[in-house]
Amino acid sequence: MIDTLLLIGGLLLILWGANALTDGAAAVARRFKISNLVIGLTIVAFGTSAPEFIISFLSSLSGSAELSIGNVIGSNIFNGLMIMGMTAIVAPIPVGKGTLSKEIPLCVLSSIVLFLCANDILLDGGTANVISRSDGLMLLCFFAIFLGYTFAIAKNGENEGGEETRDIPMWKSILFILLGLGALIGGGQLFVNGASGIARTLGVSESVIGLTLVAGGTSLPELATSVSAALKKNPGIAIGNALGSSLFNAFAVLGASATVSDLPTGGITNFDFMTLIATSIIIWIAGFFLGKRIITRPEGIFMVICYVAYTTYLIMQQ
Repeated sequence: MIDTLLLIGGLLLILWGANALTDGAAAVARRFKISNLVIGLTIVAFGTSAPEFIISFLSSLSGSAELSIGNVIGSNIFNGLMIMGMTAIVAPIPVGKGTLSKEIPLCVLSSIVLFLCANDILLDGGTANVISRSDGLMLLCFFAIFLGYTFAIAKNGENEGGEETRDIPMWKSILFILLGLGALIGGGQLFVNGASGIARTLGVSESVIGLTLVAGGTSLPELATSVSAALKKNPGIAIGNALGSSLFNAFAVLGASATVSDLPTGGITNFDFMTLIATSIIIWIAGFFLGKRIITRPEGIFMVICYVAYTTYLIMQQ
């Protein structure tokens, strides 16, 4: 009963926080003439990824490597298939040229890098697959490069998103952002605690908990924020949030977690890593080839079906 209440309370906080964060971030973007894409890639993406960072970092410290890795891999699959899919179902997502040539390929790269880091047995003939401290430091270097790129496009004024925002005072915009982030982080924590309690009661393994319930729970801020941004005609924030969160998770969250402690992959298999790579490729194909730089509703439905199929497979393997 308590776990169910935590689940519902967390979800309500997440939904409220997403709405406040979207309003505040879009207003800041408009006032400083910063594109919504850049705001989505940075403030919104990093803020909504805070639950992933907290859970993975603390899991690494406590020795729960499978939960730490599973949270990141599962969250990024959720970001790519469920968030992009649900957002496209609500409102088709225009994809800018820069996003197709830079941000999405960066997501593909991050997926491949994680696959390489987690395959010591296959690539080096090692005795176990471990994302080591040196791997973590390399991932943090990739994150630094991503930050440099993001600041560069902000300086150059590249704009690939709608600018229809509420005209609200700066102090209120900042308040909305802070309150929204607080609600998202707190709600995400409550949701994860409730979901994990329910999962353990049902006897589900730690790796599957990380890949599904914890990943989905910590990604609910991204889902709520992207859908809310799409409804408010801010596609730049919607797509920037999903892609930026995935890059933040892969490079910063997992990089910091592995730097603190080596992370044995355990029950996280190559099937999960290959699914992550396929997710990024599906987004790129949907935006570039099929929808003529628009991720359409049918493509969104296909993405959601793919995620449901992946989750079902994981549960069936238990």
